[in-house]
Amino acid sequence: MDIHQDGPDPDHRRPEGVSDQTVEALGALSKAMETTEGSRGHLYEFHQPTGSADLQLDRAVELLRRAGHPDRADRVQSEILGRNVIPGHWTFQVVEEYDATHHRPFTLTERAAVDQLAAGRDHLYESELKEARRTNGHPDHTARLIGAPEHLP
Repeated sequence: MDIHQDGPDPDHRRPEGVSDQTVEALGALSKAMETTEGSRGHLYEFHQPTGSADLQLDRAVELLRRAGHPDRADRVQSEILGRNVIPGHWTFQVVEEYDATHHRPFTLTERAAVDQLAAGRDHLYESELKEARRTNGHPDHTARLIGAPEHLP
């Protein structure tokens, strides 16, 4: 491999005129966006099991009835089955509201900042961090894939 080609691809190189402070600020914004993505994932981890638990109540109600506890079955069915997790909302609505009021505006704002301040180039901070930390010329520290690596099948 030609070491002179061993640098970030053009999409991960800082555009001319972009300051260190701008790269750092966009890196912080990107990190916050990634944290928000994780938070959104946690909402789905809340949404899916909550829905599954609600569907499992059908069996619990049926078994309570078979076991001779119709009053208890009625209570579970009327009080818990299909219940809102917060007033007026099932979990899918919580996810939708989060997307509409937080996630989507955050995503659009972050994208606009990268487009305007860094010519649409993502992860400049991380790319420059990688360049500072890797060992040039080491086969396991290349900046990008250039040709097929010999040690992979």
